[in-house]
Amino acid sequence: MPQHAPNTPVCRDCDGFPVVAITTGSSNSDGSRATLRITCRACRGTGRTVRRSALVRVGR
Repeated sequence: MPQHAPNTPVCRDCDGFPVVAITTGSSNSDGSRATLRITCRACRGTGRTVRRSALVRVGR
């Protein structure tokens, strides 16, 4: 029987790729390329969304 992976809700803003490296095109003094590491703000770098049952609603 095939093994099924558990359902993990993927962040819709980053599609499960929460950290990316972007090359700026410029180079450092040692000759390597300058890169920026960007983390998804919506999932805070986890790649998953918060389940609806875990959300707390305040007010009416």
